[in-house]
Amino acid sequence: MRVATEATAGLPQDAYWARPADAVLTELGSSPAGLTAAEAAARLARDGANSLAAASANNPFRVFLRQFYSPLVLILVFAAVVSGLVGEGNEAIIIGAIVLASCTLSFTQEYSASKAMEALKSRIESKVTVLRGGAETAVPVDQVVAGDIVRLAGGNLIPADGVLLQARDFNVSEAALTGETFPVVKSPGTSPATAQLSERNNVVFTGTSVRSGTATMAVVRTGGHTEFASIAATLAHAAPETEFNRGIRSFGYLMTKVMLGIVIVIFFANILLQRPPIDSLLFSLALAVGLTPELLPAIISVTLARGARTMATGGVIVRRLDAVENLGSMDLLCTDKTGTLTLGAIRLDACNDAGGADSPAVRRLALLNATLQTGMANPLDDAITAAKTGADDIAAVRKVDEVPYDFVRKRLSVIVREKDATDDLLICKGAVANVLAVSTAMQGATGETPLDAAASAAIEQRVQDWSMQGFRVIAVAVRRFTPKPAYGQADEAGLTLMGFLLFFDPPKPGMAETVKALAARGIQLKMISGDSRYVAMHLAEAVGMSHRNLLTGGDIAKLSKEALSARVHRTDIFAEIDPNQKERIIAALRSRGRVVGYMGDGINDAPALHEADVGISVDGAVDVAREAADIILLKQDLGVLLQGVDDGRSIFANTMKYIAITTSANFGNMISMAFASLVLPFLPLLAQQILLNNFLSDVPSLAIATDHVDAEETLAPRHWDIGYIRRFMVTFGLVSSVFDFITFGVLIYVVNAAEAVFQTAWFVESLITELAIVLVVRTRRAAFRSRPGTLLAVLTLSVAVLAVAIPYLPGAGWFGFVPLPAPVMLALLAITLGYLVVSETTKSLFFAHEKKRVHRRRR
Repeated sequence: MRVATEATAGLPQDAYWARPADAVLTELGSSPAGLTAAEAAARLARDGANSLAAASANNPFRVFLRQFYSPLVLILVFAAVVSGLVGEGNEAIIIGAIVLASCTLSFTQEYSASKAMEALKSRIESKVTVLRGGAETAVPVDQVVAGDIVRLAGGNLIPADGVLLQARDFNVSEAALTGETFPVVKSPGTSPATAQLSERNNVVFTGTSVRSGTATMAVVRTGGHTEFASIAATLAHAAPETEFNRGIRSFGYLMTKVMLGIVIVIFFANILLQRPPIDSLLFSLALAVGLTPELLPAIISVTLARGARTMATGGVIVRRLDAVENLGSMDLLCTDKTGTLTLGAIRLDACNDAGGADSPAVRRLALLNATLQTGMANPLDDAITAAKTGADDIAAVRKVDEVPYDFVRKRLSVIVREKDATDDLLICKGAVANVLAVSTAMQGATGETPLDAAASAAIEQRVQDWSMQGFRVIAVAVRRFTPKPAYGQADEAGLTLMGFLLFFDPPKPGMAETVKALAARGIQLKMISGDSRYVAMHLAEAVGMSHRNLLTGGDIAKLSKEALSARVHRTDIFAEIDPNQKERIIAALRSRGRVVGYMGDGINDAPALHEADVGISVDGAVDVAREAADIILLKQDLGVLLQGVDDGRSIFANTMKYIAITTSANFGNMISMAFASLVLPFLPLLAQQILLNNFLSDVPSLAIATDHVDAEETLAPRHWDIGYIRRFMVTFGLVSSVFDFITFGVLIYVVNAAEAVFQTAWFVESLITELAIVLVVRTRRAAFRSRPGTLLAVLTLSVAVLAVAIPYLPGAGWFGFVPLPAPVMLALLAITLGYLVVSETTKSLFFAHEKKRVHRRRR
């Protein structure tokens, strides 16, 4: 890159696209044979990795500083500064220490989670084929350097900016860069120096993808020097908001409203009672912070990261963390059939002539086409070449040219020349309808005959019969040419139909049980396939899928957005679908309020994967599909996905536990403190005591990720329900407040506690009850019937012991604590025991009422 810049300083923006490719290669110090391994290593060391991600994104120092950007943390920092300015140095130090401890705790969780995700992503890194020393070598994308010669084919992501050296029917999707929906044809040559990005037809760019065809490119710019990197901020194409993100946003709104209400009311009420303004301000801010689950980002990160590691052991790699929660919420899964519902081991079952009889000639034509094509690898060609035997002599046949496959023509042609032949033979194979569309004759037992309406009808019926038996049918046709320099799509005309290839991909063993298991978990399965409706329906029946309602690509093409939305929810199978219709189907299903997962591995699956709440692909998928997916399956098996769904639901359940437990306990304590501050002649807790209470009660919550989840919690999709969180918070918060008031009564009227004793006693009681309630409301069962996770139990017990011991420890005076008499401590423990009994009873009543609410809503 440095060489090119110096050599072309006189041209606008280093316009390498305006110069011949051989001149660019010379400036790059490269050649058509590529770089040597040593040259590539030296350039990688000099220019850095070919990555758009900032090297410092996961720098520990930056991650640590990021913890202080939280509004809650800034409120506490403000409180510490105010304390310091008014001479309350001890209070400022204590608040500052609690802030530092909370941020350190959050940092350790986030940083370890990010490192874990990096390790998981490294298992599915993308690779690209380059020439090193003249030999093709697969290297990770981030090791591509300027001067590398890269081979490109359909489905590849473009790894860097560069010029084309060779291209054949090369179409590139530049939507991610220019917003242009349709693929752009690219070819070698030059473009004007002043050409805009979309006008540089001899250049390909990072972030775009190959739609069809093949090409060879010379890399000119990598990493942060690419066009994509230079305008990345303006290109940010956000994925549609998922259910999990909507839930987090709604929860944030709820907490903000409650927090602002408490701050304003309590602050002004204390001012009206002529309390010291600074103490009143610090108390109000501490109440607001105490209500909020400030460790929620850390809890979510560690819970999701731990879940991602667990899922990885089962063959499910998570690329985006929030997809874990979305997988648990998924109630609809759309998938293709090949390799997912079927075994994926496609077998060439028959090679028949146009009349349906076995034909060695058709078999040989298919072998030549599949063996000599150099475009996209595909399972049908693999099945053909796998059927090759030693008796198949095609070594003497020379390939002359190729017309690569694309998703519009749905055909692939290879032009060959037999030994000593004077003409060329174009061998075309593809979808039956698309091959018939360019054929005018058919080869039968009696010779070549016209392909008239009667013959076409007979062929259509024959193909339908095969399809209804579960066979996928591909047509083969030929045409002879007098040799010429090059061939193109226009030559696919006037063909002679030679016959058909019948492929069979049997249903995957155990798939019927897997379909039932998905249904048992509340997940509906829909098939989206480009195959014949008859093949799709045959397979659906074989695996036990519902198949009464079917919609074809032709039907969808006639439907408006609103009409499609009205029909998709009652459609079981989408067949004969064009690739660009998949995204429409997914968007229509999401518009019905469904949480949609989409499983795909092909070039044209990327938009649908991006549109879905959960995009799922497989390790062997094309680059663009893997990059668009949220989750990668190391094995293309819905059974593997089932375990991932269960894990996702467990993770969602544990996240909801933290939110429900923390908000209800905090809400109760904050309401109690707010009330007490208005009727007591002193503050019920000092600001630093509130923050310490909040910090210590959060410590066991870090073990929520390891907690056991009851089996019934994973039986159905879990969704964010802000109404449920609000009802839970108010119900259990008020129960907590009732026992707080009982504590107040005992301390004031029985013990006659002074200010310091009252504050110490209530600190201990509120902290112990917050810890104890974790073990009660973490499960919908009776607490003694659901065993908590070991780490959660140990941390809860440890902090509870610390809560009792704090008043007697050195330094307790810094927080305003004093030792408590034994009778007071025994009274607090008795109140806590009563609180647990009432909370257990309340829990049973609350969930019984919630169950009735759900039933009413479903009716």
